[in-house]
Order: sequence, then structure tokens, then C-alpha cells
Amino acid sequence: MMMNYFSTLLFIAFSLTSLTSFSQEKIPVKNAEAILYTGNGANQPLVVGLGGSEGGNAWASDHWKPIRDEFVAKGYAFLALGYFGCEGTPPLLDKIAIDEVHAAIASAAAHPKVNGSKIAVIGGSRGADLALLLGSYYNDISCVIGMSASHAVFPGHTQEFNSSCWAFGGKELPFIPVNNEVVPFLVKGDLRGTFEAMLQDADAEQRCLIKVENIKAPVLLLSADADEIIPAVAMGDKMMARLTANDFKYPHEHIIYKGGHAEPTKHFDVVFAFLEKHFIKAR
Repeated sequence: MMMNYFSTLLFIAFSLTSLTSFSQEKIPVKNAEAILYTGNGANQPLVVGLGGSEGGNAWASDHWKPIRDEFVAKGYAFLALGYFGCEGTPPLLDKIAIDEVHAAIASAAAHPKVNGSKIAVIGGSRGADLALLLGSYYNDISCVIGMSASHAVFPGHTQEFNSSCWAFGGKELPFIPVNNEVVPFLVKGDLRGTFEAMLQDADAEQRCLIKVENIKAPVLLLSADADEIIPAVAMGDKMMARLTANDFKYPHEHIIYKGGHAEPTKHFDVVFAFLEKHFIKAR
């Protein structure tokens, strides 16, 4: 009897595996590394994974394989997109061209298996900022999910901190400059204190806000109350207030967890539910 039970389980597992065969291919693009994962059939909604300040193509790593596989098993095409720190990309997170990132996404969206009218962008940390920027600049982005996102543009990751993280149309985006108040926090290695000190320059903050109100898609933000890198909850609340003040007509949520900077990346059940409701089933 026990052998029959295990034989049945093995048969079910084999059947499920054979029903969803994954394929992987590298899409040739400029200044980015784009790896597309797809399942069976055509017309697959595209989810784009954007890594953070760790660089490389984070979503193509073994660490994120279970989540990638889950996306594909649920019927999505998944694009792991590296935009700095990997082969063929800029070496640093500095003046990254948003338009080149979008061009890479558009190339993947043209794949025969992909539904190019359904594009969701998901990012963590600096990748969340990029996801929000992409949504604010391009109307073909159908859903934006930011995990531990900033509400404004900050300096690129150079020794001098005198350039922007992001660029568009060949021009750097305005960024909040490093001021004298940040020095004690930098010396201590207190990153959150550093960002909070930079945000004391209220005029610069206003000039450098990500224009989330320009997004033409649902927005989900996930933040943690003890984020050691950025004041993510306050930043997320500011973005929600900005959406409300501008009569944003798309679904938008800010969910706050207990924990540190990486905590939002542990709640993909919420991400899948949001996508199902506001991305897949949305008209």
C-alpha cells in the first residue's frame, strides 16, 4: 500500500513537471544583460526583475531561482535584467540610462511568447527606484512593484557622489546632493542616517522627487519599519500621499512589515496576489 502511495506521488510530480517546461534565452540588448525565462504557450504576461545596488543580474542568480520558477509556473514570462556590474553593462550604478533599460524591456516584450501589452516591473532597493522611474516615464508599463523603494533620486555610487544614479535622454536626472550633515553618519557607516541627513535639504528633495503621479498603472510598495539602509516607510508614505494629492486613479497600496531592508523580498505571496488582481485580471 505504501509503495502504491509513493508511486502515485511520483507520477503526479512527473506529470506537473512535464506540463510546465521552462526555456531560457539571452536577449541581445545595449548596455544591459537580459535573460528571458518562459513557459509553454504564447501570450505570456511579462514580469521584469530589477536588482538593487548589489549590481550584476541579481534575478538570474540561484538565490532567486525558486521565485523565477514560480512566476513561470503561474504563466508569466520573466525577464531578469541586469543594468550595471555585469558583462556588457556600465561598471557602476552611475548615470544609468532609463531609456536603455526600457529598450531592453521592449526587446523582450517583442518575443513571440510574450504579451507585449502586459508588462510589470518589480525591483528591490535601487531596483525599486528604477521600477518607479520606468513607470513614470513609459505608459506601456502595466504594473509597478517596489520593495524598499526611495521616493527621490540620489547620487550615483561613485567615490565623489557628484553625479546622479539615473539619466534619461542623455541627461542626468536631478539628485539630492551630499551635504556636510552626512559626514558623521558616513564615518560611522550609518547609511540610514546618511539618507535622513540628505533629506534635511527639503528644497533639493522636492526638485528630485520621482514623479510617481505620472505612472499609468497599479502601484504596490512594500517597506519595513526597521530598514537599516533608508527610511523606507516614510518614503513610501510620501509617495502614497503624492498619489492621493494628484487623484491617482489606479490601485495603489503601501504595505509595511516589521524587519529590515530585505524584509519586503520575503512576501511574494502578496506580490502574486496583487499581480493576479490588478495586472492579470485588470482590463
